[in-house]
Amino acid sequence: MFWWLPSAAQSGVNDVLLSARDISRTHGLQTLFRGVSMSVASGDRVGLIGPNGAGKSTLLKLLAGEDQPDEGTITRAKGLRAVYVPQQDTFPDGWTSTRVVVDAAEHGVSLAAMDHHEAEILAETILDRVGFDGAHAGTPAMDLSGGWKKRLSLARGLARAAGEPDLLLLDEPTNHLDLAGIAWLEDLLLSPGPSGARFASIFVTHDRSFLERIATRVVELSAAYPLGTLSVEGNYTTFLRRKEEFLEGQAAAERSMANQVRQDLAWLHRGAKARRTKAKSRIESSHQRIDELAELKSRNTAAAGAAARVDFNATDRKTRKLISARGVSKSLGGRRLFENVDVDLGAGDCLGLLGPNGSGKTTLIRVLTGELAPDAGSVVRADPLPRVVVFSQHRRDFEPTTLLRDAICPVSDQVRFRGQAMHITAWSRRFLFKDSQLAQPVSTLSGGELARIHIARIMLEPADVLVLDEPTNDLDIPTLEALEEALEDFPGALLLVTHDRAMLDRLASEVLALDGRGGHAIVASVDQAVALERKAAAHSVSSHEPALSSPPQAQQNAELTTQQPRQTQSSRKKLSYNEQREYDTMEERIGQAEARVSRAEAAVNDPAIASDHARMAAACDELGAAQQAVAALYARWEELESKQA
Repeated sequence: MFWWLPSAAQSGVNDVLLSARDISRTHGLQTLFRGVSMSVASGDRVGLIGPNGAGKSTLLKLLAGEDQPDEGTITRAKGLRAVYVPQQDTFPDGWTSTRVVVDAAEHGVSLAAMDHHEAEILAETILDRVGFDGAHAGTPAMDLSGGWKKRLSLARGLARAAGEPDLLLLDEPTNHLDLAGIAWLEDLLLSPGPSGARFASIFVTHDRSFLERIATRVVELSAAYPLGTLSVEGNYTTFLRRKEEFLEGQAAAERSMANQVRQDLAWLHRGAKARRTKAKSRIESSHQRIDELAELKSRNTAAAGAAARVDFNATDRKTRKLISARGVSKSLGGRRLFENVDVDLGAGDCLGLLGPNGSGKTTLIRVLTGELAPDAGSVVRADPLPRVVVFSQHRRDFEPTTLLRDAICPVSDQVRFRGQAMHITAWSRRFLFKDSQLAQPVSTLSGGELARIHIARIMLEPADVLVLDEPTNDLDIPTLEALEEALEDFPGALLLVTHDRAMLDRLASEVLALDGRGGHAIVASVDQAVALERKAAAHSVSSHEPALSSPPQAQQNAELTTQQPRQTQSSRKKLSYNEQREYDTMEERIGQAEARVSRAEAAVNDPAIASDHARMAAACDELGAAQQAVAALYARWEELESKQA
């Protein structure tokens, strides 16, 4: 039988689990950070934030022991069980979820010898702890959705530490998780383990609500600070207050130093006779103040220039009501996504769409914007049709060899923004790109940089309706806040799909929550949506009733939808024999194609591949082909369903 071993934290040997002193790291010719120091004690929950390119993920790898610093030392407590969960969730091909966790338990960081039977028992316990049922546990890991892959990565990490880590190091742990998944992760980090001890954690994240709820300390890695970091005890709200105070003080210090330097320069320019030789110490002090002023200016410039400048274009349209939907329903492959949905979207409105992964949010957007026809109900759009601009979560649609200058400014060396001509260098600097990057292929750019390219592109398109499908992916907090400010000022309508609770709370005038089985609800807050998602997740799969509350008419439509398979069977006679066979396997083929996309995305984001130009080009080609295959299958599915109408 498996037993729990006391860890370094639980035994009370040393309250400090890990400490880093004066560590530095460079990447090529670029210095990511220098002289960084920090420590983590038992029970700490440290949120690590910073602008894109600051080196957050690199620092986390160094702390985890996955890489070594160029300078400085990292000390770990004796017997420390530290587990690192990277941003990308990859698993051996063909391995089931259970096999992944069993293998992690057998080859973990625990000092306990564990045979295969004990590893199986531990794996079953941990998979149950992270919410896996029998079906998901037996599914090939690479075929899982993004949210379930993230849960499996965490389960694998827990298993490596025999279920009781002292320290979890998590890189973007909320990526791909829906609201219920994020709430589950928060419970995991806040709740004691099987032995009753709470483990410490360090997590890189841009999820501000997650920071607010979980962090006991927030550390920002940035060139804006003297030692490369600003560390504040408390949650994210406390951090923001202390950061503002610090930066105001640093700006005041620059102004004061600038006054002294002006006096020094005036004195230095008076000539040697006036200054006398005995003033050597004053000359040295003057030069020291000049150097200090240059450093203060550099830090304050870094603090001021951390966010892209985002500003969306609207048309001059005066129409108030843009889209009106009544009783809209949609099913795909016989699976009911939503029904009897009513939406009114006008200028100044922001409709937030929430729901578990796969609940039909993107499909509803396509119905509202006219890309798909509803199965029932009607959608009326203003005349002339509203101009719709989409910011999609699937952004890797550039050829890998495309240069940044062509991606960000595809027509010429100038763009026209708000009626004014702007040269490509000025336009690219607006999105934090260096002039030297303009000649680089997009295959060398980070996810955050690719996201900024897409923001730059859609800013050039005047819109009546902006559709933002997971716009926060890969964006750092300064750019997120700039994006929110721009969206607040946008005079048109917004359709917003995001799991960023802070963004929804700030922007959404109404939130529509889907449960993926046809039910929906209008909720007043994100917390209500989380509660409904949890209810939906706990709802029996065999039930035909929507898990979310719906008006009486929606319940009547739900009864009609349960009869839909019989109607579909009779109408399928319009398909040929081969078409019928193709239709019956379509859902399975789409699942396989989407799994291929997931594997391709993991390859594109693999640092080992990113450093190899040829492999990166091949990986991007594979991702493009996989995404095209998924789109083609969905189009064919729609075509076959239309023949049955």
